[in-house]
Parts: sequence; structure tokens; C-alpha cells
Amino acid sequence: MRHLQEEEIPIIESDDIRKTILAKISWTHHLIIIGRCKSAEEREFYIRLCIQDHYSKRELDRQINSGVFERVMLGNAHLSKNIKQLPQDFSNVFKDSYVFEFLNLPEPYIENELRKALLHELKHFLLELGSDYLLVGEEFPIKVGNRDFRIDLLFFHRSLQCLIAFELKTSRFEPEYLGKTNFYLEALDRDIKKTHENPTIGILLCRDKDDEVVEYALNRSLSPTMVAQYLMAIPDKKILAQKLHELFLAHE
Repeated sequence: MRHLQEEEIPIIESDDIRKTILAKISWTHHLIIIGRCKSAEEREFYIRLCIQDHYSKRELDRQINSGVFERVMLGNAHLSKNIKQLPQDFSNVFKDSYVFEFLNLPEPYIENELRKALLHELKHFLLELGSDYLLVGEEFPIKVGNRDFRIDLLFFHRSLQCLIAFELKTSRFEPEYLGKTNFYLEALDRDIKKTHENPTIGILLCRDKDDEVVEYALNRSLSPTMVAQYLMAIPDKKILAQKLHELFLAHE
């Protein structure tokens, strides 16, 4: 997903509607957004998202159903301090949770099965991640010393100009997971990253997470890592909206 503030065309500050972003999407898209979104901020978010990612009506409907706006806003709030210190602007790039309702994986399943299922449904997976993600490889090999290691999924993000390494966990987040992810990021930055590229970002994708445990674990971590949860069903937008409301109240 590209940074949503890059589009400089005004939303309403023009006497000629043809010079605003309102003219950049179809009337049907507008009807969906007006009918489904409650705030001006949310409506503008989806308008800009439609322009940048060229959503069909079906894709837009899916994104609103899955609460992309709420999940991105929560993701903005949960960025680690090490990610915030990087030169890029990460606003509206990552989500606090990712929705994989398209997988239909039978329980129980292991991490290898989850990875293969995501790649099998790569089109839907990329829709959930955002249009700027390019797949570099699965089980991406790195060699450190005399040992071989493999990273679950490695992507390149065009707007951020950096590698993004995904580590998949079919259990809840545990603090010790960060050590392995940090090790992978160091190896990628030393041996794989091009000189003109920005530092590698890690996304630790877990079945469940406790936000307070994540905060404590990331506070002393030196690597730019995002800990996110994945869901196998479309979340309740009311619950997401409530979590967002509670987060804003806590920071007032």
C-alpha cells in the first residue's frame, strides 16, 4: 500500500470538481464509500486507496468489510520506535492485523502449510498487503558462517525502497521470536540489501498477540520490526472501531 498522503490533488478545495480526487474514481465507488464509511477521514482514506491501488468495486467492498482503515490506523499507532527512526514515512503502510479469509486452511496447520497457502493465493495475499509489495522469494536462503538459514517470505516494497522479511508463526507472539527475526534482518542488510536501498524491515506475523507483551519486547529491540496478528475470518468492524477509539482515548 502506498503512502496515502503522496497524492497532492485536493479532495474538495477547488471550484472545479474535475481538479479534485473526487473525479478520480467512479460514481459506483463513491456510492460504496458514502454508504459504508461513517467519517470524512475514513471516506478520504478509501478514495485515495482506490486511486492508488486501482480497486475494482468488489475489491473495495472487501477492503471496507475487512476494516482496512481501522487496521491501518492501529498499525500506525503500534509502529516500533526503530521503524519510526528510519528515513521513510511509514504512515499507512503496515496493518496491526492481516486478514486471510481467502485461505480456508483446515485446522490444525503448520507454518509451512500457511506459507504455501498464501503463495497459492498470491493475488489475494498481495491485495491484503498492498500494491507496492513485490515477492522476492519464499524460504529465501541466507548463509551466515557455515550455517544455512531460510526466511519464510521476502518482499521488496517499491515506495519504501527496502526489503521486507515476513516470519510466520502459527502460535501467539512470544518475545523470543524477535531474536531470530533480528538475526535475519542483520544478515539481509549485510549480504543481500543493495547499497542504494533502505534498511530491511521485519514483519513478525503471529496467530495472536498481546499488545502489552509486544510493547515490552520491542522496547529494547534494536531492529525495525513490526509484530502483527493474522486472522482467518473477516473481523467485526465494530470491534476494530472500538479498539481504535480506546487507543485514541489512551493517548489523549
